Amino acid sequence: MAMPMTIREYLRACDIDYEEVPHPRAVSTSRIARVSHVEGDQLAKAVMLHGDAGYRVAVLPSDRDADLERLTQLFHEELELATEDEVRHEFDDCDPGAAIPVGQAYGLQVYLDDHLRQQPDVYFEAGDHETLVHMSGGEFGRLMAGSQHGDFSRPR
Repeated sequence: MAMPMTIREYLRACDIDYEEVPHPRAVSTSRIARVSHVEGDQLAKAVMLHGDAGYRVAVLPSDRDADLERLTQLFHEELELATEDEVRHEFDDCDPGAAIPVGQAYGLQVYLDDHLRQQPDVYFEAGDHETLVHMSGGEFGRLMAGSQHGDFSRPR
């Protein structure tokens, strides 16, 4: 499966300069970072959340974990992890389990962890477990400009 058109068209509409980087099929972000030779703090992962106001996507470095308590405090909403079925439903044109950081393309609110905001380069799954999207930190900042942000991750 290639990058879903939803993502490709959203990146094009936002005029984002990016490249696609193929990698051996891998599902976990730690394995993707390893086989792609990408630092864990530059590989953005998406964690889909469910709250009173609907679904959200938390975007954080792959070498960190989301702190749900901190997310709840920062964004004043009780948040919990979404189920695999909920992820599959929201990202229906992506491979199962491939929640992507560009939740805006799917009409979802995105929360961006501050640890990603100063990276010189950012990579993230393209929705197919075989492709990474790579862009400069500046381009990633433009892509995430409308997202709320804060420090909500913790080291593994």
